[in-house]
Order: sequence, then C-alpha cells, then structure tokens
Amino acid sequence: MCAFRPRTDLSTHTVENQPAPRGDLPLWEADAPLRAALEGAAPETGLAPESLGGVIGMADMVAAGHRLAIGPTPDFQPFDTAGRRIDTVLYPDAYHALMREGIGAGYAALPWTTNAPGGHPAHAAMVYLMTQVEPGVCCPMTMTYAAIPALSKGDGLAASLRSLALNRAYDPTDEPLEEKHGATIGMAMTEKQGGSDVRANTTRAEPADGAYRLTGHKWFCSAPMSDAFLTLAQLPEGLTCFIAPRWRPDGTRNAIHLMRLKNKLGNRANASAEIEYAGAYAEILGEPGDGVRTILEMVHHTRLDTAIAPAGLMRRALSEAKYWAENRSAFGKPLIEQPLMQALLADLTLEWLGALTAAMRTAWAFDRSDADESERAFARLTVALAKYWNNKRCPPVVVEAMEIIGGMGFIEDTPLPFLYREAPLNGIWEGSGNIICLDVLRTLAKAPESFEALRTELEAARGASPAYDAALDGTYAELKTATETAARRITERLALLLQAAILLKQPDPFAGEIFARTRLGNDWGHTLGTLPAGTDAARLVAMI
Repeated sequence: MCAFRPRTDLSTHTVENQPAPRGDLPLWEADAPLRAALEGAAPETGLAPESLGGVIGMADMVAAGHRLAIGPTPDFQPFDTAGRRIDTVLYPDAYHALMREGIGAGYAALPWTTNAPGGHPAHAAMVYLMTQVEPGVCCPMTMTYAAIPALSKGDGLAASLRSLALNRAYDPTDEPLEEKHGATIGMAMTEKQGGSDVRANTTRAEPADGAYRLTGHKWFCSAPMSDAFLTLAQLPEGLTCFIAPRWRPDGTRNAIHLMRLKNKLGNRANASAEIEYAGAYAEILGEPGDGVRTILEMVHHTRLDTAIAPAGLMRRALSEAKYWAENRSAFGKPLIEQPLMQALLADLTLEWLGALTAAMRTAWAFDRSDADESERAFARLTVALAKYWNNKRCPPVVVEAMEIIGGMGFIEDTPLPFLYREAPLNGIWEGSGNIICLDVLRTLAKAPESFEALRTELEAARGASPAYDAALDGTYAELKTATETAARRITERLALLLQAAILLKQPDPFAGEIFARTRLGNDWGHTLGTLPAGTDAARLVAMI
C-alpha cells in the first residue's frame, strides 16, 4: 500500500470513486484455476510457485517490476573508459532481485532436479506468475530452463554449464565459469538473411586448438549477459550447434561483440542484442550437420513458456479490470453489477481459462514425456497449438481490459500499457504464426502418433456438448483434405477443441459448455462481450 496518507479533500473537489492502490497482489491465493491445474504435483514441486507468487506479489516487488517494465532499457557499455572491449550490459537492482527470486525458486532448474510429479507444471506456473509482475526477466530464465536437455548431450563446457544452471543460484557476475556458483544460458540463432529459415545462416565455424572458432553476425541474441549461448554455425557437414561462452577457457574474454541493443516495443527489461562472433571460441554440441535437430530440443521447451506466458498477461489484465469494476461506480451503481460489464468480463474470463488450462495440460504432458510415449507425442503437437492460439487471443483480451479501465488504462501509472506492449511478443518469439501453423501440419503428416494422442484427449470430452461434438466431427472431415493454405484454420480449430475439451472435463463443466457453445458453436458475436442471452455471467466472473 501507499507509504503516505494521501489527501482526498482538495481545494477544488473531493477525490472519490477512485479505486485505492491494490497493494499486495494475491497471485496464488486468488487464482483457483491455477491451483487446480497443479493438482497432482508433489509437495516439493507444487509449493514452488506458491512460494514465488507470495514473494513477487508483494507491493514493493510489483512496483519494482512496473518500473522495470516501463523504464529505460538496460545500460549498454561496449567499452571501458580506456577503450577496451567489455561488452557489458548493466541492469537495475530490481532486475537482479526478480532474477534472484525466480532462479532461487527453481524456475529454470526444478523440472530437471526432481523425480517427483509436477516439475514442468510448476515451472509453467512460475512463468505464468512472473509474467504478471515483469515479463522481461523471464527470457534468461526460460532460456536456461530450455537449454538443460540440450546440454545433456555434451561434456566439457556443456557439462559445466549444466551443473551451474541446476544450482538454483543466481550469480550475475561477469566472470569465468570457474569463479561462478550459478549460470544462465542464452541462445543466438537468427540472422538477417534467414530469419526463421535458419538453414540460410552464414555464420561459419572452423576447427582450432581442439575446439572451434565462430565468425558471423547474429541478428537477435537473447539475454546477452548470459554465461554462454547455444548457437548455430556452418561446418562442411552442414548447420551445426555450438556453445559459445562469454569467457574462454584461458580466462580471457571471448570474442563475442555486442553491437547494439534492440529498441523494442516492449520487454524492455530484457536486453536483446545484435552480436558478432569475431573468431569466438566455441565447443560443438551434438553431431556435425545436426544443428537444427539439436537446438530444436531447446526450442521445444521455450515454446512451452511462450504458450503459458500469454495466459499470465491475460490474468493480470483481467484481474486489474475486475478490481477497477468492483471499486468504481457509474450511472448509480458499481460497474461490476452492470449487466453489460458482467458480460464482457465473463467473456474475457473464458479466454483466460482456455489459455491457462491448455498450456498447463501441455506442461503435464512435458512432465510425463520420459515415461509415456503418448504424452510425449501429445506435447509435440499441443505445445504448438497452445502457443499459436493463446498468443492470438492475448492482445484483444488486454485491449478490452484497458477499455474497461478507460482513460486510466492508457496511462503508464497502471500496468495495462506494459501488458499491451508485451501482448504480441510471445506470438513472435520462437516461431511466429505461420511458422507454428506449418509445424502443426508437418506434425500431423509425419507424426500420426501425435494426432492420435490428441484425438484420445478430444474424444474423452465427446457427449458433453452438442456444439463440441459437431465441431469435432467437422474438423476431422476438414483434416482429410487440408492443404497448406488451411494451416491457420486447422491450427485454430484444434486449439479451440483442445481448450474446450479440457474445460468440459472439469468437475464443474459450466465454463466449458459456454466456451464450446460460443467458440465452436458460433453462438457468439465478432467481438468479446457478445455471449448468448441468458448466460450466467456473474458465475463466470466469480472465477477471476
């Protein structure tokens, strides 16, 4: 809460009908659907997001995250005062505080250091919670989480990095690995001429002194102060995966030059950069020519985070809108009691519930993948479905929440502007819409076991809703003749069916029934807030 007592009785008017500052955010306690999605997790895993949510939801942490999100970009210092290269990025104290809490809670390491059920769902829940406070710090932690299975394929540098990354210790010092007690790992794939077509990359690798030297330019480098980067470069055998550390084994700085920081729309706390490898030391990871397959292990896991993060953005926007509606009156009664406002909030609730439950179901499939081939196949397809559709729905949800708050929602004092700027990001990161939809088509064609695993999930909800059953049969028919031009339509329909199936199988299927009737049965308008007449909107709003 405010550390001062504000005056409400001013010389020209009395301040009233304005919601009080929210104070601590009950990120965990007030989110029953999140807690339900973690049912079945062992105590050692299930308690991690609860603990993290309690800390980062405190008013001072929320305020610090807000300042990071709207503040200036981190301070880029390519040279020291004498002109020597240091290629350093300096971050505010609040950035380090949030990183320390996330890493310490097990955001990156927990799924890989426990054999108990729920490691990946707990990780996904932590992404979801952290996104509501400050999404920019998620990138380096997500990259570190996702790099660990790829690092398991190597020894030497890979083994050292993996060990440090699993320590759950945040160490922001820019020192050689031997002097550190924790590590973060970034990724640098994209080049100017290729974009998503990484096989067009021109960065080259040359053997040298038992390792390799990399030469080339990377258009996007995630988290440039990471201790090492998974990256792609060309060998005679083809595109190959390498690990490039910030420091060489001899204790000197590696020739990874930060050229400039990207001037991004949002995600300001995260210093995305262009870099050049000027003969940078690197060690190979995986087999020569097998770079895409090797690094896709990392991409597969980062996509889980890009699927759950938009649900977190929706949740924060929706909770702010509901708080405003509960504490502001117009036309003689509180906004929350007005039927049209209830209808809009109820519709927004369905979007959030669908996004959260689909992403968390996918996280459970990740968790079971080692022991269950069907769940592994399920995760391969559904992570793409959830990433695509959750991110398509996030921007309109945030915009409607901003409209609910009105003019104040357009002011940087509230979180809505930074949520708005973040809303498109995860739809671009790790494969934009067309790339994801084409990947879905490839999976359907080349991995029929993935579709069969999804079909089993979808069929389990048959009979719960006539609209759902009709949409399911119609989609099966469309799949028989689907071409590339139908990739977006097919991906959308499968994603909506997945969300509906999960909601219909809840102990209380009420939300699922309305979801299926509107999203699949076309008893709905073209904008949010157009639920069918007679919908119990208050019952949905109570779920927020």
